Amino acid sequence: MRRFLDTLYLVSGGLAALFMVGVLAAVVTSIVSRQMGVYIPGLDAYAGYSMAGAGFLALAHTFRCGEHIRVSLVLAALPPAGRHRLDIFALLVACLASGNLSWYSLSLVLDSYAYMDISVGNDATPLWIPQITMAVGTFIFFIAVLDETIARLRGIPEAQRDSESYSE
Repeated sequence: MRRFLDTLYLVSGGLAALFMVGVLAAVVTSIVSRQMGVYIPGLDAYAGYSMAGAGFLALAHTFRCGEHIRVSLVLAALPPAGRHRLDIFALLVACLASGNLSWYSLSLVLDSYAYMDISVGNDATPLWIPQITMAVGTFIFFIAVLDETIARLRGIPEAQRDSESYSE
């Protein structure tokens, strides 16, 4: 299971990187086409969709790598038992928040599909298509936060688990 979850987080990060390349491609194409006097409708919207996809799909991988902002100054000032309790509390709150975000992201995709929402720009893209990356990214993030919470409740320190999972 550990290998599967680590692969899931890594694939999510890789997809985020591909979406960043999509942002670059859309922006460069927009710049070059405008210099040539050609207008390609929807490029700005697709750059935005790609940016959103990159941001949401990167959440789990970034969290797993320990790159999310934490208030380590407060944690460092506490004794080990207090630090552990505050860490567990923060992870439980993060589980609730990320689970809620995941639920409503999926709900948004389903509503956009049901009501056939389209973007208001020139591209007229059905909105459920770019919203899928948000729903998938927030769901994988929820899994990552839940994974971390369970590991901490089991008493597995973050550094120990990371070194074990990436050395297998």
